[in-house]
Amino acid sequence: MKNIKLCVMLFVIALAYNCKTDNKSDLAYAVESKTDSNGFAFESVANDPTGLRLYTLDNGLKVYLSKNIDEPKIQTFIAVRAGSNYDPKESTGLAHYLEHMVFKGTDEIGTADWEKEKAYLDQISDLYEQHRAESDPEKKKELYKKIDEISLEASNHSIANEYDKMVASLGATGTNAYTWFEQTVYVNKIPANELEKWLKVESERFSQLVLRLFHTELEAVFEEFNRGQDNDYRKRYAAMLDGLFPNHPYGQQTTIGIGDHLKNPSMVDIHNYFDKYYVPNNMAMVLVGDIDFEKTIKGVNDAFGKFERKEVVHPILPKEEPITSPVIKEVFGPTAENISIAFRTDASGTKEEKLVTMCDMLLANGTAGLIDLNLNQQQLVQNASCSPTFLKEYGYHTFTGTPKEGQTLDEVKLLLLGEIEKLKNGEFDEWMLDAVINDLKLSETQRYENNSALADMYVNAFIKHLDWKGRVEFLDDLRTITKQEIVDFATNFYKDNYVVTYKRQGEDDSIVKVENPGITPVNLNREKSSAFLTNFNAIESKPLEPKFIDYKEAIKETKTDNGINVSYIKNEQNDLFNMNIIFDMGSDNDKKLGLAAGYMEYLGTDKYSAEELKKEFYKLGVNYYVSAGAETTYVGLSGIKENLPKGLELLEHLWNNAVPDKEAYDKYVESIAKGRKDNKTQKGSILWSGLMSYGKYGENSRLRNIFKVSELQAMDPAELVEIVKDMKNYEQRIFYYGKDVDAAVAALNTSHVVADELNKYPEAMAYLEKETGGNVYFVDFDMVQSEMLFLAKGDPFKAENMAASTLFNTYFGSGLSSIVFQEIRESKSLAYSAFSNYSNASKQDDSNYVMAYIGTQANKMPQAVDAMMDLMTNMPEAEEQFNAAKESTLKKLAAQRITKSDVFWNYERLKKLGIDNDNREEIYNTIKNMTMDDLRGFFNENIKGENYNVMVIGNKKDIDFNALSKLGKVQEMDIDYLFNYEQPEEIKM
Repeated sequence: MKNIKLCVMLFVIALAYNCKTDNKSDLAYAVESKTDSNGFAFESVANDPTGLRLYTLDNGLKVYLSKNIDEPKIQTFIAVRAGSNYDPKESTGLAHYLEHMVFKGTDEIGTADWEKEKAYLDQISDLYEQHRAESDPEKKKELYKKIDEISLEASNHSIANEYDKMVASLGATGTNAYTWFEQTVYVNKIPANELEKWLKVESERFSQLVLRLFHTELEAVFEEFNRGQDNDYRKRYAAMLDGLFPNHPYGQQTTIGIGDHLKNPSMVDIHNYFDKYYVPNNMAMVLVGDIDFEKTIKGVNDAFGKFERKEVVHPILPKEEPITSPVIKEVFGPTAENISIAFRTDASGTKEEKLVTMCDMLLANGTAGLIDLNLNQQQLVQNASCSPTFLKEYGYHTFTGTPKEGQTLDEVKLLLLGEIEKLKNGEFDEWMLDAVINDLKLSETQRYENNSALADMYVNAFIKHLDWKGRVEFLDDLRTITKQEIVDFATNFYKDNYVVTYKRQGEDDSIVKVENPGITPVNLNREKSSAFLTNFNAIESKPLEPKFIDYKEAIKETKTDNGINVSYIKNEQNDLFNMNIIFDMGSDNDKKLGLAAGYMEYLGTDKYSAEELKKEFYKLGVNYYVSAGAETTYVGLSGIKENLPKGLELLEHLWNNAVPDKEAYDKYVESIAKGRKDNKTQKGSILWSGLMSYGKYGENSRLRNIFKVSELQAMDPAELVEIVKDMKNYEQRIFYYGKDVDAAVAALNTSHVVADELNKYPEAMAYLEKETGGNVYFVDFDMVQSEMLFLAKGDPFKAENMAASTLFNTYFGSGLSSIVFQEIRESKSLAYSAFSNYSNASKQDDSNYVMAYIGTQANKMPQAVDAMMDLMTNMPEAEEQFNAAKESTLKKLAAQRITKSDVFWNYERLKKLGIDNDNREEIYNTIKNMTMDDLRGFFNENIKGENYNVMVIGNKKDIDFNALSKLGKVQEMDIDYLFNYEQPEEIKM
C-alpha cells in the first residue's frame, strides 16, 4: 500500500467491471434511471460513493458528472475513442499528432484572416501529398523547402497559441492531452466560475480541425520521438508488446509512430481521421468538482448538443493465437540491465481480470506479497515487482526485476517465476485475501477524494465500454473469490505462455537519426487577436474571491502526557489517518542517520522476524515508514483510524526492539553499491542531480558527502540500530491528521514513551553555494537528444519578490502560452521541451536561482542556445500577453484552496522561509497592481545579464563544442566524480 506499484494497480482497477453478481449485490448497486429538473435523463448507481450522474445527450455525447466542493475547481476531461490502434497502417502516429494539432485553433480561433490563411494551408496540404509520394531524396528536400516557404507566408495570417491563451486566462491548470491505444484525452482543471467560458472555447475547438503551423509542430513531435529513443523503459515496453501481440496493433503500432511516417505525413489522412472519430457519439465529457448538476448539463448541452451525430465503425482488429512457449525479446541501451516477464490476459470487464488482480496483489502489494517478502525483503534481487494492465481487447500481467551485482538476468527470471510457482502451490495465508482487498479499498478511498483521479476512472470506464455499476461493485466481487479459485486459476494461467524481454546494456543499432531540416521561424503575431478571442475576453464571469488561511487557527495544538507538542487537523472526509513524529534533524546533523533509517526496513525484533512484521502491519491495514532527509526525519503511520493504537504499538515495538542482522546489512550495502552503479546509467539523475548539484555547490555538496562502499562495509550494523533507537531521546513534535485526535493522543501516551528531558539536535553540516558563471560542465552519454540546463545564482530569498517571480514565470518561462515556449518550440521548432523560471529558495537564507532548460537534437543545439540566451537577455514585451498572464495568475490564486493535511505541510514550508502567515494574500494584492513596467524592472534586476553555469549531457560525437565554448570553459565531468562514487575497481564486494 505504500509504493508506486499500487498506484498502477489502482489505475488498472479503475477500468474494471463485472456483469455477473449475486442478487444481493445487484440490489445494493442497482442502476437507477432518473430525470433532472431540466428534463435531462441520467443514470446513477445506488450506493455509489462517487455520486456519478451519467448523461447521454441526444447526439450521443456521454457526460460524466460528479460533485466535490473541496475547492472551487472542476477537473475536465474530453475523451475520444480514438487512439493509435486506429491509425492507418501507412500513417502510424497519426492519432497522437492530431492530438497536438487540436490545440492550434479553428477558422475562428488562431487566425487573423482565415480566407487568406486557408489558401496557403491548402497549398501546404497538396505539397505534403506530393512530398509523401516522392521517392527521390533530393526532390523531397525541394518540396520540403517549398512547404517551409509557404508555411512562413501562412504564418503571416495565423496567431499562435490563442487556445492556450484563452484557457490560461480562465486560470486553468494542467492544460494537456494524451494519446494511447484506444483513446485521446484532452485535459484542463478550471476554476468553477469559468465553466461557461470553458464550454464556449471547447465547443469551438472541437467543431473543426485546422492544421496550421503544421511543419513546426511536426518537428516538435519528432523531438518527442527522439526522447522516446532515449528512453530504455519505453523500448523494453515496446518490445514486450511486440512479443505479446504479434498481430494486434497493441504490439504493432506504437502511439508515437514510425519515424519514416512522421517525416512523411498526410494532412488529408489527419482530416479524415478527425472527421471519422471526433464525433459526439464517440466522445465523452467528464466534469468532476464544484458543479451544479442541472446548470452544468444544460450548459454542456447548449455548447455540444449541436454537434452532429455520425455513424462510427471502429475497425475489427486481429485476434491473437495463444502463446504456447516463451517468446524472447532483447533491447539495448545505456541504462542498467533489467528484465520483464509478461503474460497476455483477457480484457477489462472479464472474470479473468478479477482473478489476475487478486494474483497480482498476493504476489506484490508493496508490503507483504510473495515477491515483497521473498525477493525484496530478503534482498535476493535489487528490486522486483509486478502489475497488470487491462485494455479494451486484451491485457497483460507484467513482472519486472533488476539484478544485484554479479547476478544474471536469467537468475532474476527464475526467481520471479519461482514466486509464481509458490502462488500456484497456495503458499500464502488465507487472511491475505481480505487484507489485499482492504488495501485496495483504502487506496480507492484516497482516489475518490482526488478529483483528477476520479475523473480518470470515469474516462477509462468510457473508453473500455464498461458499465459504472461494475466498477462500483468490483471490490465486492473480489471478496467472493476463494483461495482455491486463485490456486486453480494460477495453475492453469501461468505457464510457459510468457514474453521475456531482456534489457541489456549496449549500443542500440535501431536508433533513427535525422538531419536538421532547417525550418524558417514562423511568425507568432502575438500582438494580434482573432475576433473570437476579443469576444471571448469581453465575457465576464462572476468573480471568484480568494480564500486565505489563518494557519494558527487552522492547525490545532495539544500535548501528550510527556509534553510533546501535537499539531492536528481533523479529517472530515473519511476514516483514514496519518501520523508523523517529526525530528528537525537529518543526515546533515548525523551523516549515518539516513543509512540507519533505510536499514530498519530489513530488521525484525526479538519477537518478530522482518517478514512477520510486514505481515502484521499489513493485517492491520497500517503502513509505517522511517524516512530521514537532509534536515528532517519522519517516523510515521497511516491507515485506518481504528487500527492506529495497534499500529503504533507495533511500530514502537520495532523501534525499541529492533535486532541487528549482519547478513541483512551486508546485502543492504551491496544494494547501495549496485544502486549507485545503476544511478550512473540514468541521464535524468546525471543532469538534474549530479550536474545540477555541482553547478550550485561544486565539490562541497550534500550529494557528494557520502560514505564510500568500503566505509559502509566496515560499519557495525548495531551502531546504526542504536542511532534509530536513540532518536527518541531528541526533541520531537507530532502531526496528526485524522478523525479522532483524543484517541491518537491516548495511543501516544500509551506507546510512545520518551525521556523527560530531550536532547538538542547536533549541529548541522553547512553547504555553501558557489558563484555561477563561465563554466560549462559536460557529461558524455549515449543518447539521441542533448539536454542543457542553465543555472545562475541570484540574490538571497526575499519574500517581497514572490509576487513578481510568480507573474514572471507565468508570462515568460512556463506553460503553453509562455514566451519561451512560443519562441523556442512554436516559432523555431528547436525543441520539444524548453522552459525557464525564477526559482525561489526553499530556505530563508538560501539564494534564488535563474534556470533555463532545453532538450533537443544535438544538431539544433547551437540555434537553441542562441535563441534561449537572446530571450534571457532581451525579454519580448507583449502588453496583451502580459495582461493575460496577470489575469491567469490571479485566477489561479483565487481558485486555490489549501485543505486537509496540506494546511500543515504548507505552513511548514512557509516557516522555513521565515513567513508565519498565508503570504498568498500579499502576492495576490501585489500582482493586481503590477504593470509591464514592474515586470521589466524585475527582469532587468534579476534575470538580464546573469552569469550562468551550463550543464550539458549528450553524445560527445554529436556535440558542437565550439558552440559550447562560447558559453564558458568546457569541462568534461566524470560521473563517479560528480556523485563522489568510488571507481568500479575500488569496490570489492
